[in-house]
Amino acid sequence: MAEEKGGLVFHPMDQFIVKPLFGDGAIGMFTVTNMTLWLALAAICTIGLMVIGTSGRAVIPGRAQSIAELAYGFVYKMVEDVTGKDGIKYFPYIFTLFIFILFSNFLALIPMSFSPTSHIAVTAILGFGVFFVVTAIGFIKNGVGFLGLFWVASAPLALRPVLALIEVISYFVRPVSHSIRLAGNVMAGHAVLKVFAGFAALTAVAPLSILGVMAIYGLEVLVSAIQAYVFTILTCVYLKDALHPSH
Repeated sequence: MAEEKGGLVFHPMDQFIVKPLFGDGAIGMFTVTNMTLWLALAAICTIGLMVIGTSGRAVIPGRAQSIAELAYGFVYKMVEDVTGKDGIKYFPYIFTLFIFILFSNFLALIPMSFSPTSHIAVTAILGFGVFFVVTAIGFIKNGVGFLGLFWVASAPLALRPVLALIEVISYFVRPVSHSIRLAGNVMAGHAVLKVFAGFAALTAVAPLSILGVMAIYGLEVLVSAIQAYVFTILTCVYLKDALHPSH
């Protein structure tokens, strides 16, 4: 935010600009950026929680072990409930996705941090990764029978080709909606936070602005967890379709 000619000019989207971590040169393939830093921190936190936090396992768990076990049990039950026993073998992949997105979202709430999951480039990799993995599992497990996912056998015969076309389109839209949903929600929340914080520079509305920031920040903590949950449970739903494609 900047004040120009007696008015206020907000730049809430500047916080999403990818910049070199060292210097101000052009960004190349191997340039270390703020995006690189916060993605690495999210990966380190994921490893720290699940490896270091559980390295000294005890009957009476410590804080790190309790958090790790709580997250493990929560995602395990989700996978089992949605995909059934057949999906348990894919639990490590789904659990890693959940923890990584959760840490990425939470770390982005630290003042002066950067939000990797606000960028479609990051969420698209996650979303299309799920799409390709699930599709491969569907064909490997069911062969041509996986195409039964698109054929609604319970519908009237005349409607089946139309419904099949709709099912195919909706299937290929999945990775797009999967990635845009996460990036859009995270970006919107951070932009609103920046706008409320900008008004704190005005003495007349500073108290209201600070209260607004506190309220939005609390909401963003909740949204960060919910978006990690939504991404994970949708992954489970897509996996269920691959394991059991028939309608």
